[in-house]
Amino acid sequence: MTEAVGARLGRRYAVPSGWQVATLLERRAESASAETLVLDVPRWPGHQAGQHLDLRLTAPDGYTAERSYSLASGPTPSGSGGVEVTVQRVRDGEVSPYLVDDFPPGAAIEVRGPIGGWFVWDPARDAGTPVLLLAGGSGLVPVMSMARARRQAGDRTPFRLIYSVRTPEDRLYTDELDGLVARGDGFEASTIFTRAVSLTALRGPRRLTSSELASWGWPPELEPRVYVCGPTGFVEAVARMLVAQGHDPARIRTERFGPAGN
Repeated sequence: MTEAVGARLGRRYAVPSGWQVATLLERRAESASAETLVLDVPRWPGHQAGQHLDLRLTAPDGYTAERSYSLASGPTPSGSGGVEVTVQRVRDGEVSPYLVDDFPPGAAIEVRGPIGGWFVWDPARDAGTPVLLLAGGSGLVPVMSMARARRQAGDRTPFRLIYSVRTPEDRLYTDELDGLVARGDGFEASTIFTRAVSLTALRGPRRLTSSELASWGWPPELEPRVYVCGPTGFVEAVARMLVAQGHDPARIRTERFGPAGN
């Protein structure tokens, strides 16, 4: 894929309908295996927090590979650039290793989106109702977009985030999350590790328990909006615990990916 879209543009490659060519403006490391890509998308129509986009790579021989990635940036108005996605390298993956390790600033890629209208949070529409965010691994990306939307709007809707990740080294947006908590405007966050912890940790490595969810989340009688994103196993386990604790299934929105667990 190292000769993807950019190599074909000189041959007047026709971008399929619904797609457009974006350019990588910059990249920054989020962990040893994840990078945030900042894309200049000339005709970006704007997006809501929680939506995703499709990225498409096309090799010189015409072979294509397409993947969906959640938008990490807060809402952007129509026509603005600087659209962000955070990509986690997948072992033996076809697209993510190229995007994380080899995709250089200035290179082109095809983009389609934004996509999705269910797993979204809009401060203009949803402000005031408590929000519970549950993220497993890179499932943090779309809920981070919601946290950024809240900050951009100067909103003080109570947010509680429970973030499940394998090890301390795998955490995403560490400094930014700490900064959001430190603002003292109603954003709270709890992080658990499922595979390894630091020597000073008060909790051993294990999956989220029902008692921890009840303690760190919102009680069901407050009728919070709940967003759960992560690997399928994580999402299904958390959704079952939420319903068992009395949360209304109609207020639980889920988004899942891949077979791997956290």
